[in-house]
Amino acid sequence: MKKILIVDDHEVLREGVKRVFDKQPDTPTFGEASTEQEALRLVREQDWDVVVLDISLGDRSGLEVLKELKQIRPRLPVLILTMHSGEQFARRAFKAGASGYITKDSPRGELLNAVNKVMSGGRYVSAAVAENLIFDLEGATDRPLHEVLSDREFEVLRLIASGKTVSEIAGMLSLSDSTISTYRARILEKMGMKTNAELTHYAIQKKLVA
Repeated sequence: MKKILIVDDHEVLREGVKRVFDKQPDTPTFGEASTEQEALRLVREQDWDVVVLDISLGDRSGLEVLKELKQIRPRLPVLILTMHSGEQFARRAFKAGASGYITKDSPRGELLNAVNKVMSGGRYVSAAVAENLIFDLEGATDRPLHEVLSDREFEVLRLIASGKTVSEIAGMLSLSDSTISTYRARILEKMGMKTNAELTHYAIQKKLVA
């Protein structure tokens, strides 16, 4: 029997994923985690056939959680299930080791297909992002400004744009205030901006934050 670990901080979403497999032959068993710590513990302690992971896990970036999961079990397939349809999220997810990427507004049949495909060793990308992702991977030169950022800088950008202070971001990422200030300075320099307001406006315009 297959084992699926669902990592999302919303119980309703976790229940929804499980219902996708109702009336399916050989219904899998499920594990659930609402935090990064729970997810990492369950992956260390048990064998799973696939992890279904939200890219926004509360105050923690799913991309960072994905990297940690792959360090623990490099061969474990991870399917990203997210509200973000932008190709920038999908590309970063695949680079971090994801096997698939699907949006939460996808039909339940598509989610079922995605889970089965990555469990069998394949890759999957939601139709909602496939066209933009292919165009981007083919080498489009008109890249958005945030593409010059590292994954950590990208995470800090999103937190700044969400209204978090330097101290709040430092606490969430277990880093010092000075380290976050350094990341902020790098982000501003790389993107040619001067204020948090500019960063926030940009992030909202590019749909990097909800």
